[in-house]
Amino acid sequence: MKRAHISAGLTAAQKDRLSGVLFILPSFLALVLLVIYPMLNGFYTSLFNTNLVNRNTFVGLKYYAELFTKPDFFTSLFTSLKFTFFVVVGHFLVGGGLAGLLNKPFKGRMAFRAILVLPWVIPEVSIGLVWKWIFNPVYGLINFYLLQWGWISEPVAWLSNPQTAFPIVVFISVWKGFPLIMLLVSAGLQTISSDILEAGVIDGANKLQSILHIYLPSLKPVLLSALILDTLWWFKHFTLVWMTTAGGPENATNLVSIDIYKTAFEYFQYGQAAARSVLVFVICVIISMIQRRVLREKKG
Repeated sequence: MKRAHISAGLTAAQKDRLSGVLFILPSFLALVLLVIYPMLNGFYTSLFNTNLVNRNTFVGLKYYAELFTKPDFFTSLFTSLKFTFFVVVGHFLVGGGLAGLLNKPFKGRMAFRAILVLPWVIPEVSIGLVWKWIFNPVYGLINFYLLQWGWISEPVAWLSNPQTAFPIVVFISVWKGFPLIMLLVSAGLQTISSDILEAGVIDGANKLQSILHIYLPSLKPVLLSALILDTLWWFKHFTLVWMTTAGGPENATNLVSIDIYKTAFEYFQYGQAAARSVLVFVICVIISMIQRRVLREKKG
């Protein structure tokens, strides 16, 4: 009765505002608990020399200052940037090319599209284990067929060689992630009016000119969003590389995410790991801002 009385005393505008608050509240609480609180707690942890059981010693910004004197961290950071660049470029080349093919009607297109999406929906742990088995030097499929064809004379330890490990994890990551770009670009291509394409043909535009002056400008918002999401996702990537090489050999695939994991759970330096995580978060924000500024649509 009391609740009904309160509800009856509210105006229509107040009821609308209350309904909006109630609808937003679950998402807001989830955001606070799953995103904001862990971020703030991570920054707080970075200010202490701690084992996560006892807050041992307050060190302030010491670990942040030490990062700039540790070449190993910047080496892993450079490895992550290089890894992200090659993976994202591979995603757009493979995913964009396949999206262009799937945009044309042909028999079995839906089945072909469903098959191509499979790498994206398979869990990364499973993919990492399968590819690690494929490149295994003793019983892997790659060595088996290369020996059968006479292309190699003895088994090759692909993932234990610094020269081959990095290209292989890039290849696996491209294979895993290209379906997302393919789907996003395919969805963008569906929105391009056929009238614009026909007008371009009438004006004498060839395929390259159509791509540069019709497709790319029309897809720019989609490509911008895809580029930001893909870059941030793979810059902080962990699972596939950890499952295949664990950052080795000789730190050839030691991404910054793996470096943070080892710092925390192998060396038990949680304060340093938290400081590195905060710095990576700041770098991700900077990357996002730069990409938005460079690729922002021109108005007017």
